[in-house]
Amino acid sequence: MRVTQERRKVAVIGGGVTGLTAAYYLQRIAQQNNLPVDVVLIEASLRLGGKIQTLRKDGFIVERGPESFLDYKNSVRDLAQDLGIEQQLVPNNDGRTFVAVGSNLHPIPNLLAFGGALDVSSFITSGLFSLSGKLRAAGDLLLPKTKEDEDEPIGDFFRRRFGKEVVENLVEPLLAGTFAGDIDHLSIKSMFPQFYQLEKQHRSLILGLKKSGEALRNDHIETYQTFQNGLETLIETLASHLSPNSILKGVKVESIDRLNDGSVQIYTNNIAPIKCDAVIMTTPFNAAKEVLDHSGLLDELPKMQYATIATVTLAFKQGEAKKYKDAMNFFVSRNSDFAITTCTWCNHKWNDVAPAGYDLLRVYIGRVGDEAIVELSDSDIEKTVLQDLEKAIGLETAPVFTVVSRWKESMPQYTVGHDERMEVMKQQLHTDFPNVKLVGSSYDGISVPDCVTQGKSIADELLKEMFELQYA
Repeated sequence: MRVTQERRKVAVIGGGVTGLTAAYYLQRIAQQNNLPVDVVLIEASLRLGGKIQTLRKDGFIVERGPESFLDYKNSVRDLAQDLGIEQQLVPNNDGRTFVAVGSNLHPIPNLLAFGGALDVSSFITSGLFSLSGKLRAAGDLLLPKTKEDEDEPIGDFFRRRFGKEVVENLVEPLLAGTFAGDIDHLSIKSMFPQFYQLEKQHRSLILGLKKSGEALRNDHIETYQTFQNGLETLIETLASHLSPNSILKGVKVESIDRLNDGSVQIYTNNIAPIKCDAVIMTTPFNAAKEVLDHSGLLDELPKMQYATIATVTLAFKQGEAKKYKDAMNFFVSRNSDFAITTCTWCNHKWNDVAPAGYDLLRVYIGRVGDEAIVELSDSDIEKTVLQDLEKAIGLETAPVFTVVSRWKESMPQYTVGHDERMEVMKQQLHTDFPNVKLVGSSYDGISVPDCVTQGKSIADELLKEMFELQYA
């Protein structure tokens, strides 16, 4: 393979999982194909990993950000295999999942929480819904599919199929507890394309879920996963595989200019400008919009909305909870008596995250429309959480320790029309700034596997573009 000897430089902006994955594969592919490419990773903070942050303390493993992922397409597994840490992947344990409605917790079938098949007998006997609510939900079996191909809010989509009660008591708590969003604004097409396609393919979501649930069971991928010693294992391993002098921390990118020779000049807050041949930006959309503001790019696109949340992790002596001692997690509906949105028994879900004799509970608090609660002091947030845990599971004792982690404007909200806005963005960049790429949680999926997929794909795409047909 003939490759030009003129060295190229690629800057990756943002040191979260997307940026680290992109930088890793840029270096890996370049080395495998003897491509003359230098890579520099620029991170504004003094640490790598973005929202992935693991605290290891006295035998406890506390995830301050995301704590697991569903790897439907094996993107994280493939990355772990390339990094040599595939054997450190661990699946979650089995456990019961509940939804809080009013002041009571009601069990739901585990597979349904994964988007799998609906257990009809469990649905019929569930205390989550009234008889009329169950009959309305069964109407999905008879209703025609929509004739429209347009996007719609998640709430409207599921109300149309299952009715108001199922949305309020099941769909909204499951989805809002995971994404902290407003289902009456979030896009079904962008956030949950699998449900959008189920209706197109099967007409009935119940029938479609049954078939897809069987496929999930056959493939054995209906479990969450993490890494031994925490999710930050992935971040640490990625960073260790990058060239030591290729990472710049504490450097904030302020603007990007196009030069006459087609290259790109990056201006930062505290070091000399960096000239490079291409840029991969993995920062949130609003930050990227500011960096590109002076160029006139993305002016037509509105700022993206982000949810503000806090994770609250509490350790207790085992056996303090009086109710639901076999639970793995519970989600909270908006028409409940709780401020929290979800709670997980980490030591039930995972092995070896807490010393013997201790429970480790992880709670989400805050969502779109309820951001103010995250601004409370740590002690006030802890007090609110403990009040909810006392009502929900009879937990009355003080925790051994509490870790509060605030994530301000951290959860991208893919509102209706997101896919169309992203297509406009891609077309503008391709026309006016083809050597700048935007990827990450703001664009094409917010989960860890989505970000890994985007990072790997953009590295491969960019090198193919840079070396044209010389790189296969």
